[in-house]
Amino acid sequence: MPDLILHHYPFSTFSEKVRTALGHKGLAWRSVEIAGMPPRPLLAPLTGGYRRAPVLQVGADIYCDTHVILPALDRLHPQRTLYPPGSQGIAEGLGFAWERQLWIPVIGVLVHFIGEHIPPEFIKDRKEGYLGIDISRPAMAPQFPQHLQAVRAQLGWLRQALAAQPFLLGDAPSAADLAVWQTIHLLRKNCPPEVDALLGLAPLVPWYERIAAIGHGTPAAMSAEEAFEVARASAPAPVSHLAPDGDPGGLRAGCPVTVTPDDNARVPVNGTLVAASDHEVVIHRHDAQAGDLHLHFPRLGFDVVAA
Repeated sequence: MPDLILHHYPFSTFSEKVRTALGHKGLAWRSVEIAGMPPRPLLAPLTGGYRRAPVLQVGADIYCDTHVILPALDRLHPQRTLYPPGSQGIAEGLGFAWERQLWIPVIGVLVHFIGEHIPPEFIKDRKEGYLGIDISRPAMAPQFPQHLQAVRAQLGWLRQALAAQPFLLGDAPSAADLAVWQTIHLLRKNCPPEVDALLGLAPLVPWYERIAAIGHGTPAAMSAEEAFEVARASAPAPVSHLAPDGDPGGLRAGCPVTVTPDDNARVPVNGTLVAASDHEVVIHRHDAQAGDLHLHFPRLGFDVVAA
C-alpha cells in the first residue's frame, strides 16, 4: 500500500485532528508541511484548487476534508477503529455538528486572547479568501459575549456526556472525540491558563489529557516535491467501496461535476464523477504535470452539481 502522506501545517487544528487519528492507529506517515495560506504551488494541482487543510494523499488518491480522511483511514487501516461498532453514524454526525456550530465562536474566544499576535496578512486571507469575515480582535470584540456563551453551552453537554465514561462513545476514543477535542486543543494550546476557568474546562481535563497522550504516530518529513512525484508516478486506486450509480441526486459516473464546500473557502473543484454515495464523492481529474488523480470529498458539507 502506498505511504500515507499528510499535507498540513502545525497550527492547523483540523490537521491536529488527523495527526491524532494517525497516532490512535499507531501508523507511520509522511509529513509534508505546507503554508498556512495560499499559494501552495505543488498542492493546488493535486487538489484542483481546494484550499483547506489538511489533505491526505495516498498515491494518486487525494482526500479533502477530515470528514472523508478519517473514514478513509479506517477503511485502509481498520485496526484500532475510529468508529466503535454501531457508532459511525453518531460519531460522524456529532463531529460535523460540533465543528460547524463552534468554529466561529471558538475563533472569537481565541482572538480575544491572542488577536494582537495574528499577522495582518493572515487576517486578510481569512476575510477575503476563506471565512469571509474579519477575525481581527477589534472586529470580533463586540461579539465576544455571544461567542463565549456559545462555547460554554456546548461544553456544558460535553461535561454531562463524559461524566460517567472515559470517552464520548464508551471506553475507547472515536472520531467524535477527536472532532470535539481539536477545538478545545486550539484554545488550550494558544490561550493563557485562565481560559480553563472562563470556559469551565476543569472537569474535562482528564478526558482532554487522555486524548493528548495518544500522540501522532510515526511521522517522517517529506518535501512537497517528493509528494508531487509520488502522485505523478502513481495511478488512482480502483474505487471498490462505492457504487458508480450510487449518487443520491442521480448523477452518473462519467458526467462532469463541480464540488464546492458549502460553508467557507468556497473554491469549486471540477472533475468527472467516478462514484458517489450519500457519504462520499470521488471525482477524476487530469493535471498536465501530476497526471491522473482521484479526489475524494465528503458529501456532507459540500455541494456536488453537474458542471
